[in-house]
Amino acid sequence: MIQQIYPSVAHDFRYELNKDMHFAAAHFIPHEAAGVCANMHGHTYFVNVTIAGDELDEVGFLIDFKELKRAIHGAFDHMVMNDHPAFTNVYPTTERVAAYIWQAVQQKLDDKSNGARCLQVFVRETPTSYICYRPKASDFRG
Repeated sequence: MIQQIYPSVAHDFRYELNKDMHFAAAHFIPHEAAGVCANMHGHTYFVNVTIAGDELDEVGFLIDFKELKRAIHGAFDHMVMNDHPAFTNVYPTTERVAAYIWQAVQQKLDDKSNGARCLQVFVRETPTSYICYRPKASDFRG
């Protein structure tokens, strides 16, 4: 995996977890403005999620790394993202992939009682292009 320094998120939480992972997936953007991306092509996406919170769970985690891997790697690895249910009515751009990852991770966090939050999702599509998704305060429950 690429060693990467990610943009940091300012917050007042006690703990911050950053998890790197990657997945291989293909997609196409069937729109004339997409240029060559209108053709099916694949990427090895590198993902970093930033999770923060003040309280740990009963084991001592903000969230178990296995849950993050299932939510991200399990959702996309070795698939055509256009076939993913999240992209039935929208194109699977890297921006939308990052937003989907945030929603999937935050949903897992919302099911826990320790109040952790996913503060940032960083998705590198190519060596020279990446997306950083940061939710607004209003995106969080409660």
